[in-house]
Amino acid sequence: MLLWLLRGLFIAIILGMAIAAFTTFSEVQGGGSIWPGIRAALLILAVGGLVLFTDLWERNKQITTLSALYFGLLLGLLLGWLFSLVVERFVASWMDEKLTEPVILVTRAVVTVVCCYITISTLLQTKDEFRFIIPYVEFSKQVKGGRPLVLDTSVIIDGRIADLCDTRIVDAKLIVTRFVLQELQAIADSSDKLKRNRGRRGLDILKKLQTNPKIELQVHEGTTPEVREAGEKARVDERLVLFAKSVGGRVVTNDFNLNKIAQLQGVEVINLNEVANALKTVALPGEVMTIKIVKPGDQPGQGVGYLDDGTMVVVEQGRPHIGTEVQLTVTSVLQTPAGRMIFGRVESQRPAGTAPGTGEAKALDR
Repeated sequence: MLLWLLRGLFIAIILGMAIAAFTTFSEVQGGGSIWPGIRAALLILAVGGLVLFTDLWERNKQITTLSALYFGLLLGLLLGWLFSLVVERFVASWMDEKLTEPVILVTRAVVTVVCCYITISTLLQTKDEFRFIIPYVEFSKQVKGGRPLVLDTSVIIDGRIADLCDTRIVDAKLIVTRFVLQELQAIADSSDKLKRNRGRRGLDILKKLQTNPKIELQVHEGTTPEVREAGEKARVDERLVLFAKSVGGRVVTNDFNLNKIAQLQGVEVINLNEVANALKTVALPGEVMTIKIVKPGDQPGQGVGYLDDGTMVVVEQGRPHIGTEVQLTVTSVLQTPAGRMIFGRVESQRPAGTAPGTGEAKALDR
């Protein structure tokens, strides 16, 4: 509401300035001619309309861009005022006294606009390389839910990030860099059918994330000074780690190698495979559960079944029960790099002469 009130006040001021310019230039020109006043009023209206249109068009504003605009505007106004003092002396020396004042006004406006354009354009192109520092004052950005999450190509193609965002557990901003988008597009345009399908799936997942009202997704150019220094020839993983480090974000990935590289460079990583393993069913030794045995195990007498979340259950003496549901007693739970494995037995007592954990050790020795 306050923003629209500000826009209304701006429109009213622009209209008032246009009317004042029309009246002033018409009186100065004299002779009943109103064209100078009309031209001055139209110029003011055009500038005001352009400013208002730019404000309405660019909704996702960034603080670095805004600070560059404001600081560039202040610097441009200062330079414009200084240059105007010099230019006005030359104009006053050879211009007719009747037209001196309006010409000086126009000259001052033109010089100021040119100076503002040059300063703002320069600061916008170098906004990532300069810092406007006030001594003893530090401005810190409040980020909803913590630091932003920088998505890797593998986690976008995987697709589970979209389901995770639907649960509202993710409240941080998601960032997709331009070079990750380019890699996705290259995969989607691949001649290999499998790669092409994976790339198209990744683009569909991005579209789903973009239209999800529960999260904030930003497509970033990824052109921080650190990334530019690495160059275009650097691998996508390397540029992604440098970008995440420069913006203070965390990398979300399924790539084991990227996970290690990022940790070596001091960048926090969220591995969705580790998150999925952490959320799998927890079973305690002695607990009784029902499982359907679907295939034989590697060792004699073993049967294998799966829980709803994909956790593998190795059942001792379960081979005779393949294709049926049985109740088993959990003997142990082992965490492996591939995930969690549950071991159990159908009978209530362990067979004589079988050492605890023997079946589990044999099942892992493949």
